[in-house]
Amino acid sequence: MTRVVLDTNILVSALWSKDGNAAKILNMFIRDELLLFYDARILTEYKEVLSRSKFAFGRAKVGILINKIRDDGIAVVAAPCDLDFADEEDKKFYEVAKEYGAFLITGNLRHYPHEGFIKSASQFLS
Repeated sequence: MTRVVLDTNILVSALWSKDGNAAKILNMFIRDELLLFYDARILTEYKEVLSRSKFAFGRAKVGILINKIRDDGIAVVAAPCDLDFADEEDKKFYEVAKEYGAFLITGNLRHYPHEGFIKSASQFLS
């Protein structure tokens, strides 16, 4: 099964647009077609960002998604890398994907090094 790490912006996009590429990827995970890798830092960011009032996703919806990720995703601990990131908050996604041989799917390719395992949602689906 294909291993993935989802940048938080993919989850935000998936919840905003039910027909977009990010939603297609999230639905693949929900249907158990993808193995989603995460660590404690990623799960904390998911909870914090998706719960922001500006998104108005609803507490129940966010709770169901977080529970699905925690229950059916793969919790890991990744070794830190020595690369510098413009936004150090992005580093955790890279570290988990790199160490566990997963695709990192993001809406912000420019935030990451140019490596073959880092894909936009449309690149991953094609």
